[in-house]
Amino acid sequence: MQVFVFLRIMLKDQILSLAKKYKEEFIEIRRHLHANPELSYQEFETSRFVQSKLQEYGIPFKVMAETGVVGIIEGGLRQSSGHQNRCIALRADMDALPIVEENDVAYKSKNNGIMHACGHDAHTTCLLGAAKILIELKEHWEGTVKLIFQPGEEKNPGGASIMIKEGVLENPKPQAIFGLHVHPGLQIGQLSFRGGKVMASADELYMTVKGKGGHAAAPHHTVDPILIASHLVVSLQQIISRNRNPHNPSVLSITAFNAGTTTNVIPNEVKLMGTFRAMDEAWRFEAHELIKRIATLLVESMGGTLDLHIDVGYPTVYNNEALNEKAKQKAAELIGAGHVEETELRMGAEDFGYYTQQIPGCFFRLGVMNKEKGISSGVHTPTFNIDEHALETGMAMMAWLGCTVEP
Repeated sequence: MQVFVFLRIMLKDQILSLAKKYKEEFIEIRRHLHANPELSYQEFETSRFVQSKLQEYGIPFKVMAETGVVGIIEGGLRQSSGHQNRCIALRADMDALPIVEENDVAYKSKNNGIMHACGHDAHTTCLLGAAKILIELKEHWEGTVKLIFQPGEEKNPGGASIMIKEGVLENPKPQAIFGLHVHPGLQIGQLSFRGGKVMASADELYMTVKGKGGHAAAPHHTVDPILIASHLVVSLQQIISRNRNPHNPSVLSITAFNAGTTTNVIPNEVKLMGTFRAMDEAWRFEAHELIKRIATLLVESMGGTLDLHIDVGYPTVYNNEALNEKAKQKAAELIGAGHVEETELRMGAEDFGYYTQQIPGCFFRLGVMNKEKGISSGVHTPTFNIDEHALETGMAMMAWLGCTVEP
């Protein structure tokens, strides 16, 4: 036992040493990715870049879902401890967002209107860094690590769902999967974890309220879709507030209300869009039926008709409690318990939830905030950025989980 503990300590020290040694190299990789962002399902150059790096490191890989890349690293240690059959998956997403970057940095996006505003460039970099560390230390750990570089996290149906359909969780089948996400509200040098429910499901709402247009001065000759749609927006909020358990977080937001072109004409129709979020899968689909039924009855009672489509999106992200606890312990071993925090419950969504429906998963946060450097903007904003020194912690943690966690 003492020998085993000593070997683990040595492995930890080697991982930390290599992460420190390669930090500047991977800062440059992150800057390359940041300057060359690509939208969901269009990550062709990013995919080729990842493939070139895996090839450089001597890691076999295959392409899935057109732009996804899956690498395999086999540990070379053989201790007859039963760990040879362990398989851990590590996942990073690669796509960017349709946002115009406002950061004044040398590595600013070269692709106008596209920006890595959610940190997927950092996620990809951390996984590449972990891959380089793991392959260099492969004689010091047992089992298999599957590297999943995934497209399309930002857009339905979610690249994770496509990768799963194409067999990313087979041959070999991982016993657990870990995903990392940057957190601009968490100080650099910190990691955060949460067991159980972590992030919400996300469904998109598309509605067209149809009435009968006419002159604005003669509304009695019309069926005013703007009035109907206004009542509908209020009614939709009441569906959530009056039907869900108040201890069960849920959000319905109407984000677009489009109708009319001038001041004296009542239009024929109004188009609405919005999002519905839930933390409970049973309530999620119960709410879908309530939305359909109550919205249709309300619109029809006012003389209109309703076209309603609910685009079912990502499921909730649920962290396996036992796996999450193991990951927290590993983080404490790697960077010290004082640098490990608890992640807050978030109504944002992540297609990592598809993986956690199939196998035990743990989705954790990497602190990237540094207020002294002015780095604190939220994700999905044109000024989002990270303190790049966080990459050292991110790639070390991913490597450490990949080669030491016992599912």
